[in-house]
Amino acid sequence: MTGGGRWEPSAPVVVVVGHYGVGKTNLSLNLAFDARERGSAVALVDLDVVNPYFRSSGSRALLEERGVRLVAPVFAGTNLDGPSLSPEVPAAIEWARAAPGRVAVVDAGGDDAGATALGRFADAVAAGPYEMLYVVNRSRNLTQDPAGAAEVLREVEAASRLRATAVVNNTHLKGDTDLETIRRGIPFAEEVARASGLPLAFTTAPTALADVLADRQNDRFRQTDGGCGAYPVRVYVRTPWE
Repeated sequence: MTGGGRWEPSAPVVVVVGHYGVGKTNLSLNLAFDARERGSAVALVDLDVVNPYFRSSGSRALLEERGVRLVAPVFAGTNLDGPSLSPEVPAAIEWARAAPGRVAVVDAGGDDAGATALGRFADAVAAGPYEMLYVVNRSRNLTQDPAGAAEVLREVEAASRLRATAVVNNTHLKGDTDLETIRRGIPFAEEVARASGLPLAFTTAPTALADVLADRQNDRFRQTDGGCGAYPVRVYVRTPWE
């Protein structure tokens, strides 16, 4: 994190995990693009072999345009697309640690099923500094109970053989997200963080709402207890009908 209050990774490897549909991929893209804008060399590792429709590989052209290296499943984006893992994953993780100014963002699949693929590379991730962000979304109908969301995290940690380092509040309703939607998610995420013994790293907000949210929440929402307030995000992942 920075002294200015906006969250930044403190390790060269950032793993993003969570329940299906909470917005892991969109957050991973934002983290990768933001790191690139700060001047870092960035690799985005797509480890979602469970859902072939909403994953980082679908933004290949945009990633290339912005100078972010994509490490994708072997057949991603082809007619043969299916469960597969790239042999480049360990090399990308080692690359991020090899020199200052490099970041690898790992977009893992949902729940413990998706985290199983991550577990294949647990030794490579755990060999050096890493952060693992557990993303929660109160609006997701299957994880509206903090205890249930904390249990999902325990399953993810067991399957991945890695430990989360922080919780991220990514409560949203896609295009219907407003300030009240985001605010309702904050106590929920705080409770998940308490139950998991983790800090709440930040709360995401659409770029148009982030400054307003931070102002209205005042000191409670600014950098306290290790958190960094609002993290502005853009929407890159959309359903086919949007």
